[in-house]
Amino acid sequence: MSQVRVHNFSVSLDGFATGIGQSLHEPFGHAGGRLHEWFFATRTFRAMHGEAGGTTGIDDALAGMWAPGIGAEIMGRGKFGPQRGPWSGQAGRAEWNGWWGAEPPFHTPVFVLTHHPRPSIEMAGGTTFHFIDAGPVESLALARKAAGHSDIRLGGGPSTVRRFLAADLVDHLHITVVPIVLGRGERLWDGLEGLEQRFAVESVSSPSGVTHQIFTRR
Repeated sequence: MSQVRVHNFSVSLDGFATGIGQSLHEPFGHAGGRLHEWFFATRTFRAMHGEAGGTTGIDDALAGMWAPGIGAEIMGRGKFGPQRGPWSGQAGRAEWNGWWGAEPPFHTPVFVLTHHPRPSIEMAGGTTFHFIDAGPVESLALARKAAGHSDIRLGGGPSTVRRFLAADLVDHLHITVVPIVLGRGERLWDGLEGLEQRFAVESVSSPSGVTHQIFTRR
């Protein structure tokens, strides 16, 4: 059976995976880009944006594992955009197509979890956003059907990853611990006591200052 994979998921020293105050111009709220500076510097990230250069060490090696073998993605509404409630109003209008421009980097079907479904959006490069009101089990069944024999990437945000972990539906979890203290935001690990018992865990430190932790289902 296909695996459910989480990649490049950054968490602060105090356990927060995003800040507060998400807006159109601040996707990660008050955290800004601090949780993801290690990723922005990599060759993988720069290539996603059609740019040359970037780091080629351990950060890039792990960052580059996010795409191979993926046939569909599941993400929470907060990753798709800052809107809440019905798709209306400024920055929440139905025409909002995400932060990624005309050709998002996913190149697969993407299932966006929301209590306010809307028509699917087909984008350039093979990405189609489907907006579904579904829990982890139902959304995973839909994603697996779309992905065929390929794996499913669980893209975030923290509440979505936490729900899938609580339901024991994650097979591979790549967490990057970033040496900053956010103080507030949304935590990843709340309610997941004993999680480590389900996984074999490997860690590797990077010269960039982050520590990569790889959780693989036993």
